[in-house]
Amino acid sequence: MDTPESMRAVRITAHGGPEVLETAKVPVPVPQRGEVLIRVAAVALNNTDLWTREGAYGRPGDPDALSGWRGPIEFPRIQGADVAGRIAAVGTGVDAGLLGRRVVVDPAIYDAEGPHANPVGLMGSERDGGYAEYVTAPVDRVHDMTASPLTDDQLATLPTAYGTALGMIERGRLREGETALVSGASGGVGLALVQLARARGARVLAVSSGAKTAQVREAGAHETVDRAGDLTGQIRAAAPDGIDVALDVVAGELVADGLPLLREGGRWVVAGALGGHDVTFDVRRLYLHNAQVIGSSMHTPAHFDGLTDLARRGTVRPVVAAVFPLEEAARAQEELARRTHVGKIVMHP
Repeated sequence: MDTPESMRAVRITAHGGPEVLETAKVPVPVPQRGEVLIRVAAVALNNTDLWTREGAYGRPGDPDALSGWRGPIEFPRIQGADVAGRIAAVGTGVDAGLLGRRVVVDPAIYDAEGPHANPVGLMGSERDGGYAEYVTAPVDRVHDMTASPLTDDQLATLPTAYGTALGMIERGRLREGETALVSGASGGVGLALVQLARARGARVLAVSSGAKTAQVREAGAHETVDRAGDLTGQIRAAAPDGIDVALDVVAGELVADGLPLLREGGRWVVAGALGGHDVTFDVRRLYLHNAQVIGSSMHTPAHFDGLTDLARRGTVRPVVAAVFPLEEAARAQEELARRTHVGKIVMHP
């Protein structure tokens, strides 16, 4: 396929607010050995976009340091971890038969080869991402979704949100018949957790609020509790026998208040800090009840393989809340930050 020499891209030139996002004309990247070039059909937004732009991740020993996902990033950086599109060109050593295939990209940069490697970098932070007309990716990280019933917009919502959600569920060892508590249930990861936990056969108790509750129930929650009320009291009433696995993207006070709600041997899985990163809790609730607090950052290659299998079968049906053109990336990020939507926000280059 013929590709142009230049493309439109949205990149950040420094850490800061939406004003640091700029639309620029840049060269189309050339796929290196073992890489493919993807014409982007849709790119989804994530909280990682906001926090990378703001430099809000901190560093070990310096929680207030400006930092990308896993450390300092190089500017300018094209944002965007979640890409769906079609393969437009291949690098040396890559099968040309892949040209034209509809794909989704695993955005993780891993610390090793093999199915259980840990993510140590992210497309859109540690390398250029999909806020652009084209993006390159290692062929090993590209998954053929030509046969999936999901739309390009739905496919684009999968990598970070559903990958993170499935990683939490797997690391928390959620089993059929168990009770799962999902915090932040109307967000991208939260709604993915609701769908995936329900598909696994768990009883899903979701934390949401107001008008969002109906859509969270529609996604698969058996019961919802209002985060604006007496949260622990509502959870105790809804799950009097306790929670087996908490799937938590909020943290903050919820961890301290929620740990006593776990059953014996319960697992509290944390993959976000929307409610605050400075947490204090009673460690006796851990060791006296054989409970576990588990950190979960994104997914492994094996988790992502499982996710794409579910997407090919149409087992998950992502909710797209809004679509913006690429040039309105700043407005799209502002909409994401308001958190008034349910599901995922997508942009079209």
